[in-house]
This record gives sequence, structure tokens and C-alpha cells, in this order.
Amino acid sequence: MLHNDKRKEVTMKDLKVKGLVFSVMIGFLLSCFLAFSAQPASKASGNKININTASAKELQELPRIGPNVAQRIIDFRKEHGKFKRIEEIMKVKGIGERTFERIKNLITVGAKAE
Repeated sequence: MLHNDKRKEVTMKDLKVKGLVFSVMIGFLLSCFLAFSAQPASKASGNKININTASAKELQELPRIGPNVAQRIIDFRKEHGKFKRIEEIMKVKGIGERTFERIKNLITVGAKAE
């Protein structure tokens, strides 16, 4: 009978270790997935998003730019004309210095040097 109890004890320890290893692996894979999916498509491909011509969907590829802010960017450029410098995007409600710092290397206003 003692022999069976030891076998169960070893089995329970093995299950705990396997469960821990499995949990760590799932956590690692999930963090890798989130890190990869957090990168905008434009950053992954090396292309910048032109804030003068981008659609709302394209603008939403930028970090911290959701549907509402993307629409405000489009409305702003319709009302005020094209952005001349990327810094002008901070005039759009919802885009402050912190958001600008996160997106400045991902955006352009076109062929003109910035």
C-alpha cells in the first residue's frame, strides 16, 4: 500500500511541474504574440503613414490612434488643409506630446523633408 501512495505522490509532483512548465510556455508565447501584434504594420514594413492621405483604417494602425482620433485627423485636414509638418498633428484633439512621441517616427506628410 505504501508503494501505491509513493507512486501517486510522484505523479502529483510530475503533474505540478508539467503544469508549471506549460504555464510558463503559454505566458511566453502570449507575450511574444502581443509584442508582435502591437507593432503597427507600417513599422513592420518600414513604410511611414502619410497623415495627409491616409484613410481612417490606416491611421488606426498607429499606436494610441483609435477610430475617433483617426476621424478627427481626417476632419482636421479637410478643414485646415494638408499638414505641412508632422508636429502639426498635435493640433488634433486627442494627440498630445506623449502620443506624438510614440508616432513621430511612423508618420510623414509626404515627399517634403521634415
